[in-house]
Amino acid sequence: MAEAESKVNQTGGQGETGGLVQYSVREGVALLTLNDPPANTYSYEMMQELDRAVLAARMDERVHVIVITGRGEKFFCAGANISMLTSVTPEFKYYFCLHANETLSRLEQTPKLVIAAVNGHCVGGGLEVALAADIRIARRNAGKMGLPEVSLGVLPGTGGTQRLVRVTGKSSAIELMATGELFDFERAHALGLVNHIYDAETNDAFMTQVLDYARQFTPPHKASRAVGRIKRSVQTGAEIPFESALALERELQQQLFQSEDAREGMAAYVEKRKPEFKGK
Repeated sequence: MAEAESKVNQTGGQGETGGLVQYSVREGVALLTLNDPPANTYSYEMMQELDRAVLAARMDERVHVIVITGRGEKFFCAGANISMLTSVTPEFKYYFCLHANETLSRLEQTPKLVIAAVNGHCVGGGLEVALAADIRIARRNAGKMGLPEVSLGVLPGTGGTQRLVRVTGKSSAIELMATGELFDFERAHALGLVNHIYDAETNDAFMTQVLDYARQFTPPHKASRAVGRIKRSVQTGAEIPFESALALERELQQQLFQSEDAREGMAAYVEKRKPEFKGK
């Protein structure tokens, strides 16, 4: 991924790299693709690459939005590689889960909008990855969602028990995880797990739609720093006491008051014209 960062820097944000997590940047959007078909299951090696990709996108000032998806037509991600887990020690499993949790928390806390493009089955740890995104968009009839870890005698251990309950509420979350039920994207939408469902005949067409959606949050269309601080205020503020959350909101607002985009937005409002944001 050091190579990925180097290529991104050398090509003005247009770099592409392969590996277990493919990384590219186009028009202000960083695309992170889980790349271990057919099921895009993740190993410690994949999580290390994802961690580095998240940091690369976070640190690159030309990246305003992050999109994460899976390679191929069938799977977004089927979760952790079970064959790998059966061949390692309990201690390795613990540290593997700890690092995966840290990686998804880093994705969740990055002050840039994160969109999960759910292009296929999104189950187990795959749904846990998607839950760490801010917005989830699914391709209609492309697969199922769910947290079936109970069938393996374990629980969703990469944030699933905590993030699912924050979306669906306690009773629904417990039932979904205790039954291990898999469900279609329409039900996921009804549960609040999916923001949008797009009709698309191919994955390429689906990704074109998702990237078009993502670009509305990039300059000059939107003040991406404001979008990122809105995300950070909600993601962090929802987990701390209300008075502390209000203090966080005020601090983030003060950061934005000092930005070029805030000056441009207010000037455009007074001058009755469309603002031209720069993401600064």
